[in-house]
Amino acid sequence: MSLIPKLVAKLQRHPKRIVFPEGGDPRILQAARQWVTHKLGVPFLLGNRAAIKAAAAKLDLKLDGIRIIEPEHSEELDGFAITLEQMRRGKGLRLTEARTAMRDTNYFATMMLFTGQADALVSGATMTAASGLRPLFQIVPRLENVRTASSLMVIDFDEKTVGSDGTLFFADCGVIPEPTMDQLCDIALSTALIAGHLTGETPRVAMLSYASKSVSDHPLLVKVRTATDLARAKAKAAMLPLEIDGELQADAALDHVVASAKGIASAVAGHANVLVFPDLNSANIAYKLVQHLAGANTFGQIITGLTRPAAEISRGASAHDVFGAAAIVGCQAIDRRLLYRSV
Repeated sequence: MSLIPKLVAKLQRHPKRIVFPEGGDPRILQAARQWVTHKLGVPFLLGNRAAIKAAAAKLDLKLDGIRIIEPEHSEELDGFAITLEQMRRGKGLRLTEARTAMRDTNYFATMMLFTGQADALVSGATMTAASGLRPLFQIVPRLENVRTASSLMVIDFDEKTVGSDGTLFFADCGVIPEPTMDQLCDIALSTALIAGHLTGETPRVAMLSYASKSVSDHPLLVKVRTATDLARAKAKAAMLPLEIDGELQADAALDHVVASAKGIASAVAGHANVLVFPDLNSANIAYKLVQHLAGANTFGQIITGLTRPAAEISRGASAHDVFGAAAIVGCQAIDRRLLYRSV
């Protein structure tokens, strides 16, 4: 079974509240309807109430079980603005500017997430990534000991056996163009945490490069090699349950026959479910090639390194993609002890 149906079953037992800043978009409306139909919790749609109702009527879509919020008319607006001003006072933000920002559905949705009025957030259907990411990075704190927020794509195959029953986690596909060694370390650990949370398995993290266990001292290889050592040490110090290996080529990470032929023996080689790419170019290109040439389902970007679950989807996403991203961040909001009672 692919990942999303498994997550849906978990959410039916532990429903969550998902906020969508772009409430009038047809794909968002369809995903929200699915959320209610599958009994996964309550979707919040932000935007003009009349416009959202008109868009729903055009789709012949019922709004039962869906909440609509107009930020500029919300009783939460003033309190959210005060909170934002206090958070950004050191950056010179004034209260009047904070009030203006809170009329923006992205900022309002992020503050709902930050204050616990929503469990997870999905944005990006109609806006640039920068517009959706800016409030998240300004408002939502980082995870403890993680300085770098990044992103991952969930690659889900229906019939392949790679990764975790056909599921792979690619990072970073959308935030940091040229990560440093320290940033690659953070990307590896924060992605592994989400992979473990969603699958219930010990993450098997492959730090990818153009060579496997090379003796070369080329700077590109040294960066990946050093990042692997940093991540391994940091995981051990924090007692994080994961396996990590690098530097590895993609085939050695995914195919145990290839890994064996290259003389690489580890819990990761040939069995990786988390692939950490050396830069944004390679990661973004790789996931789009897999999506379009291999026909894989792709869900994301899922933002990593933050204390609250959020997704910044592509403007080309379908309603199916939106729903899948919502299921992923919704399950992130479920306490792991509830997801896996025997663990």
